[in-house]
Amino acid sequence: MATLPSTDPAARDAVPELCRIVRLGTVPYREAWDLQVEIADRVRRGLTPDTLLLLEHPHTYTRGRLSPDTHLLLDQSAIVETDRGGLITYHGPGQLVAYPIVRLRGRGGPHWYVRTLEQVISNSLVEFGLATSTVDGLTGVWTADGRRKLAAIGVKIAGGVAYHGFAINVRADLSMFDAIIPCGIADRGVTSVAAELSGRAELLTVDTIADAVARHFCTAFGFKPTPDETGQ
Repeated sequence: MATLPSTDPAARDAVPELCRIVRLGTVPYREAWDLQVEIADRVRRGLTPDTLLLLEHPHTYTRGRLSPDTHLLLDQSAIVETDRGGLITYHGPGQLVAYPIVRLRGRGGPHWYVRTLEQVISNSLVEFGLATSTVDGLTGVWTADGRRKLAAIGVKIAGGVAYHGFAINVRADLSMFDAIIPCGIADRGVTSVAAELSGRAELLTVDTIADAVARHFCTAFGFKPTPDETGQ
């Protein structure tokens, strides 16, 4: 069972810019979802600082609140129904999943939040020499030509606190997307960082991407990572 270290309830008042960066390894989807809900409640009540969970999931298909059955090309019983925004997507090994659990009050609304997450992803991938883009009317981060999706975003905001988040295909098995219409977009493809970098991807891992994401996330939101979670 994924758990978090205890947190001083006064931490939020003492250091409001604090953010816990928590690496969980591989966690089943439903277990990670339950953990997010628990943390979101603690963040909302001021008992826990804003938190960024970084992890991978076993092979899992998930569907957002608005996803129609027409986007399914497999047995519906294989899908995890979620409370996030967005449509259907795949999670699995080789994919970095980031779940920011943060207060939005005083920062910005849903549109600002999603655009900021896109910028975090783009800035992280630029470190590895990968040019990216965003596409008008669509969420997520794409290749420079806008034809192939590198990262999907789906969030939930309740009581002023956001959870769920984004997934970056680092070395994911792209054939797993063949069973769905990813994010309901039939006329564009899905790719991975490793596939786009090709011969330049030898040292690329989920952990190296996670390091970049943690840095750029804290920069974008003005956070300081907690020393006990970063080893500093």
